[in-house]
Amino acid sequence: MVVLSGGTGGAKLARGMADLPDAELTVVANTGDDIEIYGAYVSPDPDLVSFWLAGQIDPRGWGLAGDSFKVMDGLRASGRQVEFNLGDHDLAIGQRRAQALRAGKRLTEAHAEAVAALGPRARVLPMSDRPVRTWVLSDAGYRKLQDFLIVTKAQGEIADVQFRGAQLAGTTPEVLATVATADAIVIGPSNPVISIGPMLAIPELAQALKSSSAPVVAISPIVGGEVLKGPTAAFMRQRGVAVNAAGLAELYGDLLDGIVADQEVPGLPTLQTDLLMDGKAGRTRLAAETLRFALSL
Repeated sequence: MVVLSGGTGGAKLARGMADLPDAELTVVANTGDDIEIYGAYVSPDPDLVSFWLAGQIDPRGWGLAGDSFKVMDGLRASGRQVEFNLGDHDLAIGQRRAQALRAGKRLTEAHAEAVAALGPRARVLPMSDRPVRTWVLSDAGYRKLQDFLIVTKAQGEIADVQFRGAQLAGTTPEVLATVATADAIVIGPSNPVISIGPMLAIPELAQALKSSSAPVVAISPIVGGEVLKGPTAAFMRQRGVAVNAAGLAELYGDLLDGIVADQEVPGLPTLQTDLLMDGKAGRTRLAAETLRFALSL
């Protein structure tokens, strides 16, 4: 099975999938908010998924459990403004990835090397080996996604979202192969615009998903009419769709064969269920229900 994932929601689902008996899981992760900083190449979404799959996610929901922040403390002490806070081990992973890229490795290879020591329980593939960057236009002008989220704290009305480089990026042989041979493809409950959107903006990847014989099912990130984390609602409104499961289905269009939500979506096969993923039991329950539903299609 294949999971398309951005950050927290998709990562939690991926961990639930990986915990199913005899699971053979590959995660295709968004790289639209990758950044180069502190001499490191940081891939927030692939790393977050890898940390969840390795059972080493920090209880805060980001970074590695038990990580220290001595480098960031040192930077602040030297007078440098630290806007993107990375733990020491997290920083070392990004530096290892940057070193591999400088040596001529593809991002797919560099990411695998960087997180290998963590022992993630499934393969995590970047969506592309070439750069795709998400830019957001708000009151502060066009800014890279991380700047918009962290520096401006996602304030101001969102006027535009661009996935720069997506049209020319292409995907990877590994992604094409795993999508072509999948039994089920699940779009995780990540932000549909800034987490899943960059993947679907790559024409080769979007076509591969449509051409696959596997059913494609999306899980709604909207629970009880509310977004649990992040600025999903603002981005969906910018795209002109309702902030509900029907709006999600409208965004994904004819890519979907079904949807998992806590409300019925007219005109689309729907698994109506509890979307909360509290603890291991909640994650594996939703993963198992979603997989059974997808295979039934």
